[in-house]
This record gives sequence, structure tokens and C-alpha cells, in this order.
Amino acid sequence: MAASSLQGGLSKLKKKHFRVKHQKVKLFRANEPLLSVFMWGVNHTINELSHVTIPVMLLPDDFRAYSKLKVDNHLFNKENMPSHFKIKEYCPLVFRNLRERFGIDDLDYKESMTRFTEIESYFRDAPVKRESNVSPPYRKRCATDPAFPTTRRSSVISLPRTKRRSESVTKQSSDPGFTKRSQPIAVESPGKSGAKFYQSYDRLFIIKTLTSEEVERMHSFLKQYHPYIVERHGKTLLPQYLGMYRLTVDGVEHYVVAMRNVFSNHLTTHKKFDLKGSTVDREASEKEKEKDLPTFKDNDFVQGGTKIVIGDEAKEKLLETLNADVEFLTNLHLMDYSLLVGIHDCARAEAEELANENNGGGGGADDEDEEDSEGVGDRIPWGTTPPDSPHTLNRETSLQYDGAIIPELDIYAIPSAENAPVKEIYFIALIDVLTHYGVKKQAAKAAKTLKHGANVDGISTCDPEQYGKRFIEFLSKAME
Repeated sequence: MAASSLQGGLSKLKKKHFRVKHQKVKLFRANEPLLSVFMWGVNHTINELSHVTIPVMLLPDDFRAYSKLKVDNHLFNKENMPSHFKIKEYCPLVFRNLRERFGIDDLDYKESMTRFTEIESYFRDAPVKRESNVSPPYRKRCATDPAFPTTRRSSVISLPRTKRRSESVTKQSSDPGFTKRSQPIAVESPGKSGAKFYQSYDRLFIIKTLTSEEVERMHSFLKQYHPYIVERHGKTLLPQYLGMYRLTVDGVEHYVVAMRNVFSNHLTTHKKFDLKGSTVDREASEKEKEKDLPTFKDNDFVQGGTKIVIGDEAKEKLLETLNADVEFLTNLHLMDYSLLVGIHDCARAEAEELANENNGGGGGADDEDEEDSEGVGDRIPWGTTPPDSPHTLNRETSLQYDGAIIPELDIYAIPSAENAPVKEIYFIALIDVLTHYGVKKQAAKAAKTLKHGANVDGISTCDPEQYGKRFIEFLSKAME
């Protein structure tokens, strides 16, 4: 009797269903799955790195290392976040060290790419498969790194989370369009490579898609690039590479690299040039000129009589940096790079601002920003040269200045000389530095020589030594 009652109790117990309550999680919603996965991946990898001890020095294995994970979860809207995807971050410790040297705090980098400001654990209930060849135990960095004497952890300062900042975020979050603004935004590219470009919502960083061949080149380049950044103490016009990822969405692999934006996030770029120092086929197409902000080229620069008027002292310092960077690229047999030049016309900007205020665009918020700006930093006076090394990234100051260079943000900015006919701010940096002078480029040079003649010096495709020499000569003439 007792046995039968016990058996009946067990059968009743088996029929009961328990509903498991899953913790609510935030999703990284974007208008395309690739961006959602990228935002999730940056958030995850930065959170993971926050638990890794900073090594005393980087070893050769760190340049081959990666972290990889696979996410399988059927609970999410496929239009925003795929059910299955993979994330692979290349050389995580190397890029963390580069971000530190460029004055970019990891939490600020994560905030720019994902908008979220708090360290949180996402997808806790998702089955995650992790793989990593970053060999533990991680090496601990002492207060001052003997291998990298300029590196101190305390040199990177986190963004000030002020009351006004939090109020701004709260105000934005109530805006229906805030979610769209927080995701990376696609930007047009005039290049022939077919690469896609995205901009972080605060316009501080650029995300560029790569091919698998470019990823291989990037790995090779990184081994020389990092020591060069250390040697130059960050004083370079080379791209500031901040992270490289492989994103697998719907079985398709995508490769992306994150970089600092050359242009300002608070000063309008009124004109831009892509300069190589060559003259053959180096003018903007009619289609390009129809854009709101076309990318002009060498012949447009020369024919328009454009000059970079920065004064003798600034010109000397800029050419010294350019010569060092070009020599570095030449030694690696790299060519076909460009100098990206953005021009901010101060008079035009003032007129645009005045027109905006007359149309009701101004307000009291600007007055508050001016009051709060005291004590944060000084504006760069006209005629001075850009900082020798990157300042710590500080997005808060972008809300506090109006019409002036912010050293922490505008690291590529150079103001025009005091005696310049037009008051301008130039944003100058090297881009597209990964092209190796191999068989493909040698064949392209032969084809262009056959088409234009052997005596033409303006062909863009030439050996690295000739390319670098011509590049410097052209830019030296372009500066005053």
C-alpha cells in the first residue's frame, strides 16, 4: 500500500512543469546584423580583457594570439541579432597596449562602439564556446615598464562621468531616434578597394572592412608597427589601429579593423583631399564632385592653388614626422599610401553657426557648456604646432568647446599660421598604408608605363623608394 502511494506521488511529481525565469539581457540592436554582432563583440572582448592582467612586456606569441567564441541562441530577433554568430579578436593584448599608448581608455572605446557605459555581462544564458591561444598565466606589468619606459597605466585617464553627461544621455535615451544614433553609421568611400566604412556614433572612430589578404598583411605589419609606435612615443601620422576582428554572420566571414577618426567630431570638414604626390589620373571624377563632401586629389589640389599655410616651424615639425613615417613604410616595401587632408574653414563655420542661430538652432545649452569648460583645458592658440604625442581621449570636452581645437580629440589638427590669408584648421594623416610593392603592383606599373610612356614621373604606381621621395617633395611644396 505504501509502495503504491509512493509510486503515485512520483508520477504526479513528474507531471509538474517548472518554468525557468531567464535573466533579462540588453541587445545590441542595429539596422544590419553585422553591426549588431560587432557591437556585441567589442562589448564582450573589452569586458574579458578587463579581467586579464597587463603583461610586463609583449612577447612574440602575443602578435599571433587571438580570442574566439561562438554564440548559439535562438531567443533573439534575427533582424537585429542573429541566432548564431562567431567573434574572433586578433592580437587582443597588442591592440590593448596600442589603445593605451594612443591615450584611449578601453571603457571609452567600448562606449563609443556600443553606447553602453556600464560593464555588464551579456548573453549569460547563451551556450558560448570559447577558444583562445593567449597563453596563461598572463604576465604582470610593473608600475613602470622597463621595455616601454614611457608607458604607465596611470597615463590613461577614464572619461569623466559628470552629472551633465549623464543628464545628456538620459535626455537622448528618451528620443526615439537615439538607438539609431548609438550604432556605427555607414559612410561613403571614394576608394576603389570596395571596402565599407562605418563611423562610431560619436564620430571618434572609424571601422573599415578588410579582405582576408589584408588581414594577413596587417599581422605582418603589426610586428613592425608596434615597436615603431613605442620608439616614436606615439608621434606619428600613421593610422592609429585600435582593434581587428573577424565576424561570422550567417556562415559568411567579415573582417574589420577599428581606427581613430582623422577628422574632428565637432568641427565641420569643409573640404578634403587624398594626396599621393602623383599627377596621372589623379583628379576627382564628375560623379565624386557631385557629393556633398567630395574627395579631391592631387591635380585638383594644384589647379585650385590650394596651400597648407601653417608657418615655418609647424612645417618643419610636420615634415620631420612625415619623413620618419615614410622611411618606416619604405623599409617595409610599402607604397601607394596617401595623405588625407581635411580643411575646416573658420569663417565659413562662423557664418554657418550664425545662420543656424538665426533659424532657431542656438540655445542656452551652449552657455552652460561655456561655463563648465573652465579648468578642463586651454584652446590651442593660432600658429602653434600639434601635440608631440597623443593626449588622453576625453569625449566630455567635445561638449564644452566651440570653434577651437581640442587637444584630447583633435590630435591630427594643425591651425593655420597667424599671417595666413584665411583662418583654417587642417587635419592631416597618412592612410591606406598596407599596400605591398609585389608582383601585382609591378605589373600595374608596367601597364601604366606602357600607356603613358616611360618618361612620365607622375605615375602613382612605382617602387617604394621613388614613391616616398616623390611623396615628400610634393607635400613640401604644398606647405607654407
